[in-house]
Amino acid sequence: MSDIKDEIILRGLKENNLKNVDLNIPKEKIIVFTGLSGSGKSSVVFDTLATESRRQMTLNYPLYVRNQMPRYERPHADLMQNLSPVVVVEQRPIGGNSRSTVGTYMDINPLIRLLFSRIGKPSIGSATDFSSQSSFGRCPECGGYGEVITPDLNKMIDYDKSLREYAVKFKPLSPAGWQGNWMMTCGLFDPDKPIKDYSEEDLHLLLYGPREGERAYAPFHTKNGPHNAEWDGLLPRFTRLYINRDITKLRQVSQDDVLAVSTHSLCPTCQGSGLNPKVLECRINGLNIAEYDQLELPEILEELKNIKDPMGESIAQQAIPHVKQLVDMGLGYLSLSRKMGTLSGGEAQRVKIARHLGSSLNNITYIFDEPSAGLHPEEVDMLIIMLKRIKAQHNTVIVIEHNLSVIKAADEIIEMGPGAGVNGGEVIYQGKLGGLKNSPTAAALNHKRKINKKPRNIKSYFTINRASNNNLKNISVNIPKNVLVSVCGVSGSGKSSLILEAFTKKYSDTIMVGQAGIGISNRSTLATYMGIMDDIRSILSKETGQPAGLFSFNSLGACPVCKGKGVITPEVAFADPVTIPCEACGGTKYSDEALVYRYQDKNIVEILDLTIDEAINYFEIPKIIKRVNTLKDVGLGYLTLGQTTSSLSGGEIQRLKLASHLQKEGQIYLIDEPSLGLHTEDNEKLLDVFQSLVNRGNSVIIIEHNLNFIAASDWVIELGPGGGKQGGQILFEGTPEEMLNAETLTAKWLKDGVRKHFT
Repeated sequence: MSDIKDEIILRGLKENNLKNVDLNIPKEKIIVFTGLSGSGKSSVVFDTLATESRRQMTLNYPLYVRNQMPRYERPHADLMQNLSPVVVVEQRPIGGNSRSTVGTYMDINPLIRLLFSRIGKPSIGSATDFSSQSSFGRCPECGGYGEVITPDLNKMIDYDKSLREYAVKFKPLSPAGWQGNWMMTCGLFDPDKPIKDYSEEDLHLLLYGPREGERAYAPFHTKNGPHNAEWDGLLPRFTRLYINRDITKLRQVSQDDVLAVSTHSLCPTCQGSGLNPKVLECRINGLNIAEYDQLELPEILEELKNIKDPMGESIAQQAIPHVKQLVDMGLGYLSLSRKMGTLSGGEAQRVKIARHLGSSLNNITYIFDEPSAGLHPEEVDMLIIMLKRIKAQHNTVIVIEHNLSVIKAADEIIEMGPGAGVNGGEVIYQGKLGGLKNSPTAAALNHKRKINKKPRNIKSYFTINRASNNNLKNISVNIPKNVLVSVCGVSGSGKSSLILEAFTKKYSDTIMVGQAGIGISNRSTLATYMGIMDDIRSILSKETGQPAGLFSFNSLGACPVCKGKGVITPEVAFADPVTIPCEACGGTKYSDEALVYRYQDKNIVEILDLTIDEAINYFEIPKIIKRVNTLKDVGLGYLTLGQTTSSLSGGEIQRLKLASHLQKEGQIYLIDEPSLGLHTEDNEKLLDVFQSLVNRGNSVIIIEHNLNFIAASDWVIELGPGGGKQGGQILFEGTPEEMLNAETLTAKWLKDGVRKHFT
């Protein structure tokens, strides 16, 4: 019995593409799951193991608590035994409002506030008084947000148009919304007169409302007749509804609308700290609390170590381990005031890891989703040390990873495959590193890195002069045109500041592929995401004479029973959710009527069941063929047109996003960490896409740590030498072959990769 308890036992796993998989996963080890994108790694780790552990954990709570918690459906599996409580550390950005910072997330800020309340001079009050969210501590100008949003009339109003012609460019106050309709029908304004022709009095009433001491009655017309209302002016209304609040609570579309017609600037009173000037007078060793928050983490460590006051020293000693954990994760270039929403996926994940390092819990299963994402090879060694520390506390560490250094550090390797999608879903290897042979991962480990010894000729350059944003040290750089350029450097060295900010500001026609996610739902498919679903419906409509809506499961063609979802989820009080295929449509989502009509011997369901490879030969319309070919080019030929985006792996989503951008006509492509979530074999396909783009006369610039991408480039630019204040300089510019003779961190690892073989 003791042997059984040392393993997680999984039998008959059938989630997504898994083919009746059986697994024994040893506990208190570092287990790496690897394999091609879409091979089934996430289906085992997240959709089965993590989901079942969470489902069983929620059963321990009272019914009224469970009803307020996420409800998990039991995974499709025959047996799942000896599970531990699970902590999942994903790459998703950490949720939170605009006040959420590294300091608040790591619980360091409460300790810093306590420190200032105890030993800061002059004494202000309690720890809560040092918070921008307290009535005493918040800045009276910006309400504690640190930023001031000011409506810009020139952005909001088109004076040449009338109200009916959308003179108000802010959507909620335009004729598209009820407030715009109210303006046109209330009788105060001529809806057909251009704003520039309004009298001074009418213009003042429209923009600012009635003058002081006056009131303007504006009846609001409804189907039940007019209702009395008062007009308060466009600017006062906009300010009240959209400025005097935390706009991050609004939907993203609404946030974008607000920012499009306003000016965003640092609060002049508090200079972005969000704190009352009285609070900022309190100092420790010459620094106020806002200046503490702005320090880079190693500087904060030094300040905390220098506190000798007996009362303050005990508080400082509590904060030091939390700060040190972040520094140990290679995040020393961050400050406590860095907003969580601005961190990349890899940075956010490392902050989460640092938080868990301080936990005293054991016998936990920690699941990490590619923790090496965003890390320079030099920083991966630190990550491995952190994973081993978590394991040493008698925890099980499960890692989904493609990084070869992390794979080599594993106690056990589980490789999924052999292919992706329907060609995957099997365990093709489980065991120690030495036994890994004849698989994609073994080939990657054996692979000797090839340096590009024949880079393309360079004829002209993009120029950036005296860039000094963020940590850049007034640098100038020439970036070659019409070649493949890799920009590398340790985390925080200035890559994003140089390329994503300075470069795109000067070259605004750049097509940018960032790390932002895509809209994922069970109604979003490859065909809808790539913008060809409307064309497919139009073809069927033209061929059959039926309305295009009949061929949409979100419209007329939806199955009347499941409403186009393809599944039924019976509502049973206090029971776990159970999803079953809809018997009426068999899971197709479409009504019987929609399936009657055909184009080239196929109905809409059969068309959406075509793989990308099959669709290329099926369609004859150039627009569809071009977009489908783009999916094939990025290695997604095995997916179907109707596959939902919610069923895709992280690597597949990355390539789908890239495909959607590659279909745009452009000359400059800028791609941020394209290797994220991809196996080495997938990376080779992606490199072929980039080389093809360059061969067609485009310029491709990638921000990348992956040494295979760097080695295959025509030109490499490295920033550093460190992160934050220690970075921001150009360390190297040249070909990959020239880099072998350089003395930089990336050069060290590139040389090592060229020499090393898997043994």
